[in-house]
Amino acid sequence: MTEKRVAIVTGGSRGIGAAIVKHLAKSGVHVVAAARGLDKLNAVVDEVKAAGGSAEALSIDLSDSKQTADAIESIAEKHGRIDILVNNGGITKDGLFLRMEDADFDDVINTNLKSAFVTTRAAARYLMRSKSGGRIVNIGSVSGVVGNAGQANYAASKAGLIGLSKTVAKELAGKGVTCNVVAPGFISTDMTDVLPDMVKNKVKELIPLRRFGNADEIASVVTFLASESASYLTGQVICVDGGMAM
Repeated sequence: MTEKRVAIVTGGSRGIGAAIVKHLAKSGVHVVAAARGLDKLNAVVDEVKAAGGSAEALSIDLSDSKQTADAIESIAEKHGRIDILVNNGGITKDGLFLRMEDADFDDVINTNLKSAFVTTRAAARYLMRSKSGGRIVNIGSVSGVVGNAGQANYAASKAGLIGLSKTVAKELAGKGVTCNVVAPGFISTDMTDVLPDMVKNKVKELIPLRRFGNADEIASVVTFLASESASYLTGQVICVDGGMAM
């Protein structure tokens, strides 16, 4: 059995996910970074190892429920434990809901919401055995809290994630497992970097702190929620958004 606490982070190859992998590893956790493509994942893992941390890469297609569940089982068998699950994997297929195709709605719901259900269900029995207390942290969005034009599918998936998280928190509380949601606002990543400056400036006017956040600011909150120090915090939605949802 692996001596360190073991964490699984989906969507761990870039942006917020990669930052979470690095922060958890820095805190002394062995991190299994999961995503579809291995090239970027391996680069993140190499960076963690170069800094003295412990991590490994796992290729996984979150839209494939059986593959996802099997991957969780293989991690548990390999390490003999799962202590932390961070559901960060997700996609966007934006568009006005009147013109949105069924396939675009279904794809986002399956990847962002159903995959979190599948990974959590598969990992739950191992999380319940964690001697340090199992931790589930789901990465939501302010879009799931307040809605966002052009994101009916994405906002629905993230709002659903909140409902799922609160239910899991209630069902697993008796076993010492906590489940919380971190809901980022606008964060500087490769996804937001391509936005025109005019759009960025307009968005910043909606944020009381008048700036975008960065991935490390999300990762530090996730790392706290995954720690033993957060043992009395469950079923909560923490908006890390510069005050936007407020």
